[in-house]
Amino acid sequence: MKNVAVFGSTGSIGSQTLSVCSMHRNEFGIYALIFGSNADAGIKQILEYDPKIVGVFDNRAAAAVREAFPDKEIISGTAVWDIAQMDGIDIVVNGVSGFNGTFPLIKALRSGKTVALANKESVVCAGRLVAEALNCGGGKILPVDSEQSAIFQCLTAGRKEEVKRIILTASGGAFRETPLERLKDVTPEMAMKHPNWNMGRKITIDSATMFNKGLEIMEAAFLFDMDASSISVLIHPQSVVHSMVEFCDNSVIAQLGVPDMRLAIQYALTYPDRIPSPAAPLDLASFNGLSFFEPDTDRFPAIPMAYRALEKGGSLPIAYNSGNEVAVDRFIKGELRFTDIADCVEHVMGMIEDIAINDIDALLYADSEARRLAKEFAVKR
Repeated sequence: MKNVAVFGSTGSIGSQTLSVCSMHRNEFGIYALIFGSNADAGIKQILEYDPKIVGVFDNRAAAAVREAFPDKEIISGTAVWDIAQMDGIDIVVNGVSGFNGTFPLIKALRSGKTVALANKESVVCAGRLVAEALNCGGGKILPVDSEQSAIFQCLTAGRKEEVKRIILTASGGAFRETPLERLKDVTPEMAMKHPNWNMGRKITIDSATMFNKGLEIMEAAFLFDMDASSISVLIHPQSVVHSMVEFCDNSVIAQLGVPDMRLAIQYALTYPDRIPSPAAPLDLASFNGLSFFEPDTDRFPAIPMAYRALEKGGSLPIAYNSGNEVAVDRFIKGELRFTDIADCVEHVMGMIEDIAINDIDALLYADSEARRLAKEFAVKR
């Protein structure tokens, strides 16, 4: 049996991870549950899975959990990241949303853990530090994002030197056909309704703006050691082909499945084995056709911005991510328009100091500066 620590257990990835583990209780034991502030959901999970360790990032939520479970070990605040390096854990599922996912990833890798990674932001912002942690600790990253998992699976069809390019697919989100002049009127409620996937609030909005795909471009470059010119994006509204790899002989290998994150989650947990999944089988006969087309960069400026951040490196990937995190938060609060999100990130990328991200202090400084610049943009709006 593999002992699993689930970071972000009450979120979309975390809850779907627990769904997979529930189907295979003889294969996986829940050693630790770590979540943010949703005490009610966390308490229900603790009752069901009885983890040895519980981590609650929010101190008020931690107090409620301690009251409910006085005999359980409850860790709170930033100390929850240390759970990732504890003995007794075989797999760390990193389903933390945003920049904070960097800290459990680095700690887990330094201690030699296998990390099922759903957090793009960590490798986008801290790629050099993550690489150092991999080399130092001997840990391993297995991708959980459906696109990166698809590429990971497709790459088994050939050798690295035979790869011509990788092709990330994207649904295009909720507004791929909305007239451009109407995008400024998009509300948070509209942006949080994805046509295909069941995801968290932030990532669903990122799907609508395509910042999610921009982060995946940079993530793929790190995970698969590819340069920007070898990574392409295609809009694929049906979300059946999760991504593809083109080889030097012009063969294209694709991974298909229903749009259900549990497929990628389970493959990361069971790799290199495959076992029955809770996801539904794919019925290709039920589709009238599968379509693909190039992304409209006027509609989705996040795509060219991501390539620029990837090619220049330094502080720009952090500016891209952290500026977007602030902008999305302000959009949800009604302080920015939908179309202001890309403008905010463009502003931050243009203004941020260019520094090398060689250590955690530089990482935190660049993140802080990116957030300051984004907040200044929001105030002026």
